[in-house]
Amino acid sequence: MTAASRPVALITGATRGIGRAIASELARTHHVIIGGRSRAAVDAVVAELGDASAFVADLAELSSIADRAAMLPELDVLVHSAGLIGPHEPIAEVNVDDLLQVFTVNVAAVHELTRITLPGLRARSGSVITINSGSGFTSHPNSSVYSASKFALRAWSDALRDEERAHGVRVTSIHPGRVATDMQQELRAMEGGEYREDDYLTPAAVAQAVRLAVETPRGGNIDELQIRPQ
Repeated sequence: MTAASRPVALITGATRGIGRAIASELARTHHVIIGGRSRAAVDAVVAELGDASAFVADLAELSSIADRAAMLPELDVLVHSAGLIGPHEPIAEVNVDDLLQVFTVNVAAVHELTRITLPGLRARSGSVITINSGSGFTSHPNSSVYSASKFALRAWSDALRDEERAHGVRVTSIHPGRVATDMQQELRAMEGGEYREDDYLTPAAVAQAVRLAVETPRGGNIDELQIRPQ
């Protein structure tokens, strides 16, 4: 990959749901790098958006992140949108391997991809945006694994923000409420509840929150943003 003439934004989990909406929104002003596990799905989005390129990696395999990220250009924006829900079970029934898988994707992969791309982000005075959740503030029965990973991601984002102020890198943690996505349908099925699309945020609303963070004039930073269904 080579740096494009426009600002460069990498979005993980960009082949569907929130990540896909963010990619479409940022593609209006940025060269977007589409992150995803499936080569076919990534290539389809790249072809649709035009000024885009591919970042195919399984975030559950940390070694593959290191191999692929070394080929990335310097980034102006890094959006961590990929994530796993994990088991929807009481703590007494959660398998530790399932817990570790969720923490690998939701926390460790975020750390590793940011760590590797941070020199370029510093050079471009870039932005790191983590797509968190309302579960990053409040946990509920049967959601211990997902909530714990999002609490951890919030703490990690807070630390990165303070560490990188002196380097000119801005860090924003975005906490959507429930969003109308495939993941939401999966969650509602786990909960045994009805999925009604109109009850939830649109992915485009979250993408607009990302746009707000990216376009905040220099000298200011949106540290944390919560957006909920109206």
